[in-house]
This record gives sequence, C-alpha cells and structure tokens, in this order.
Amino acid sequence: MRNLAIDIGNTNSKVAVFDDGAVLFHEVVSHIEEERLSHLISNYRIENAILSNVNHSQDALVSFLQANTRYIPFSVEKNTGIQNNYKSPATLGLDRWAKLLAVHRLFAAQACLIIDMGTCITYDYLSAVGSYDGGSISLGIQMRFNALAHYTGKLPLIEWNRDEAIPAGTDTQTAILSGVLQGVKSELEGFINQRYKDDSTLKIMVTGGDSKFLLEQFKNSIFAAQITHDPYLVLKGLNEVIAFEYV
Repeated sequence: MRNLAIDIGNTNSKVAVFDDGAVLFHEVVSHIEEERLSHLISNYRIENAILSNVNHSQDALVSFLQANTRYIPFSVEKNTGIQNNYKSPATLGLDRWAKLLAVHRLFAAQACLIIDMGTCITYDYLSAVGSYDGGSISLGIQMRFNALAHYTGKLPLIEWNRDEAIPAGTDTQTAILSGVLQGVKSELEGFINQRYKDDSTLKIMVTGGDSKFLLEQFKNSIFAAQITHDPYLVLKGLNEVIAFEYV
C-alpha cells in the first residue's frame, strides 16, 4: 500500500512516500506544489494521502488530494490507542499528535519523551501504558535570537552558525550566542532530567530542523544512549493513521 504523507510546518513542509511502513521518498520544501505531488502520485502509484497542517488553510491542496488519491482527513480524533488526557484536544497541534501516534507504534510499552527542535521547541511525554497528559511549548532557537533583536533598542540580530560550539560571552555578539544557546541547552537538560530521574529506561525521541544542536550537546551525557533522532517522526505518525484506517 503506497501512501503519501504531508507535514506542513511553520517554516518548511515535509513530504514522504511510504510503502506500508518503509520510507521510499522524503523531501523538505519551502512550499507544496501540486505539480510536484502529481508527479509523485503517478511515479509511485500512490493510493492514499494524509495531511498535517499547523499553518493557514489548505483547502486547495486538500481538494487536489481528494481528486487524485483516497484522502484521509487528519485530526486528534484519529487515535490508534493512546489515552488522550489533554484538556483541550481541539487546540492540540496536529504535528504533536502525529508524533505521539508514531512513538506509540514504534516504542510500545516504553515511556517516551518527544522533543521537536523546530520553529518552536515542544516537549511531549507518552507514558509506558500509552497515556498522554500534555506537554510544553517553548521558543525555538531562531525565535529567541529574533526576539532579542526585536524587543531591544541596540541588540543586533545574530547569525547562528549551527556547526560552532557555544562560545564564551566576550563581546555583544558572543554574549547573545552564549545566552541563547546555553539557555536552550539548560532548558533541554531540565526537561530530560525531570523525566529521566523517574524512569532511567526513558526513550528520548528528537526531531525537527535544529535537532543537530541537541544531539551535539548531549552526545556524551548519561542519557545519550536513549536519544534517537528521527526526522520522519510526524510523517510516520500520519502513515500510522492510514494503516490504522485500512488494516
């Protein structure tokens, strides 16, 4: 069964083609083009399609998918067995829900902390018995740099080289870099430690465009062995919904 999964985020969009659970194709794009999707649908003989969208309305895209595939509307109502205790499920981000569905399938009966290093940094915890009580949403790294430049009179907008280590704050530029990056590192460590001290077998799933920062900062930590990076996590959750609908 060939499936098309689309994840439209705040900054970029991701597209993947699955053959049952195997990823056949994956790409990150700035915007979705129907011509490109038509090519994928034809070349891979795609039967089903599903879409997660955290941005503006995508009525035209949905209409296109409905006309060319067996389209499955995605919402928090699509549940493969998680006990969802979130008090306002209608406001739960579809990307966050898709990630929960993915880890529930991939790591059944294991507690998991999902960290998405995207435009925002989100933290979601799924217990070993598949219970979800909520999570946290924080500013993403670039958003923190933008906020410092926007809400102050003299601080500049800093260009962040993702391949460089956290610097010492020896001038204004490095002070901003040090403050933002060390602050994010400390925040991540706090969230991870909070869960790790309760369960040392905790699985830590990392996804999102700034995942490299977390992986680098914690590669020698006591919980490094429990950290797994998966750039396809939202897309895998969407694919799980298709499988759940048609198995």
